[in-house]
Amino acid sequence: MAGHDLESLWEAHCRYEFETRDVDATMATMVAEPYVNHIPTMTGGVGHDELKRFYKYHFIGANPPDFRLTPVSRTISADRLVDEFVVHFTHTTEIDWMLPGIAPTGREVSVPTVAIVQFREGKLIHEHIYWDQASVLVQIGKLDPEGLPIVGADAARKVMDKTLPSNTLMKEIWQRSAGKPI
Repeated sequence: MAGHDLESLWEAHCRYEFETRDVDATMATMVAEPYVNHIPTMTGGVGHDELKRFYKYHFIGANPPDFRLTPVSRTISADRLVDEFVVHFTHTTEIDWMLPGIAPTGREVSVPTVAIVQFREGKLIHEHIYWDQASVLVQIGKLDPEGLPIVGADAARKVMDKTLPSNTLMKEIWQRSAGKPI
């Protein structure tokens, strides 16, 4: 994709989605038949009309007012961009794409997220968006983490601060290897 600034295009696309909340401007950054798939919930759309409907009624403008992204890392190749970021919000509105059918709980959520974006001829072709749905459900009080290997908001904190402890879910197991040769 020589001659195309993928990073600027992606940043404009995200600005239209989350800041100006402009559906038409968002769609203008994409090819004629794009697709988006939020992997944990399989929400998004395939093709212009389905994706525009999704953006208009279930995504852009439907996020809580305090919804924000904190960048962590970005990798860019000739036709792909991989963005790692933390999504933060207070669950004050229905969030169809992430929590379909779940009424607002008023709880704060922070979740590490990865976007894999493909481009063609200076436009977005598709987005695959990944996050840990179990950690989101724990944070809004819909899943009890007791006895499960789920860390909730600690995952986002660890992504942002590498000095936080590792292996907290495997304390006893971790101790079994203490003092063994490495």
